[in-house]
Amino acid sequence: MTGKVGLVIGATGLVGKELVTTLLDSREFEKVIVWVRTSTGIQHSKLRESFPDFEQLDQEPLPSDVDCIFCCLGTTIKKAKTKEAFRKVDYTYPLMLAENAKQHQVRQFLIISAMGADEKSHVFYSKTKGQLETALKQLQLNSLTIFRPSLLLGNRQEFRLGEGLAALVSKSCPFVFKGPLKKYKPVQGKMVAEAMYICALQDKKGINEVASYEIEQIAKYSDKL
Repeated sequence: MTGKVGLVIGATGLVGKELVTTLLDSREFEKVIVWVRTSTGIQHSKLRESFPDFEQLDQEPLPSDVDCIFCCLGTTIKKAKTKEAFRKVDYTYPLMLAENAKQHQVRQFLIISAMGADEKSHVFYSKTKGQLETALKQLQLNSLTIFRPSLLLGNRQEFRLGEGLAALVSKSCPFVFKGPLKKYKPVQGKMVAEAMYICALQDKKGINEVASYEIEQIAKYSDKL
């Protein structure tokens, strides 16, 4: 039986890096394609790096053997500098990629959104994420899985105050995220990557939504594979 072929975009980010490692270590995936602006620096027989035109992701030639597309793109307004630049990374690029996946009938499209994503939100970040989710659902992809993590924990190249504070509270006062507040518990980027991997193996049709507290539950299955 031939293994799966995955394409990862956003492979140099917190979750993307973990996901690439997970896929390369997996016996279920025979090839991992990464679309990046700069090289990951990873040397592996299963890895194929490509440097697409991000302004034309909807027209970028997509390898015919791709089974799953993992979209790990994401930034912050602080890093992007402007709302327009932020929206390009967190809305325009992912949507163009999904349109490409639709055109090429890719089996699965898995994407990281965010807790609180809501197109009616007054918060620009949450509103943008919600608008993207709505647009993706309207494409009627064969399989769309949306992950909505809370604050992400892990080693980033840049410092994010909110995530730093969440990590401190989570470590020093873990009891805070119990009961009704458990859905707000910060989640490790590695766990999000493992949950994306597991969901890719499950190959569920239609629209699937994974809440933050469910990510950790799903990720635990990766230890049993």
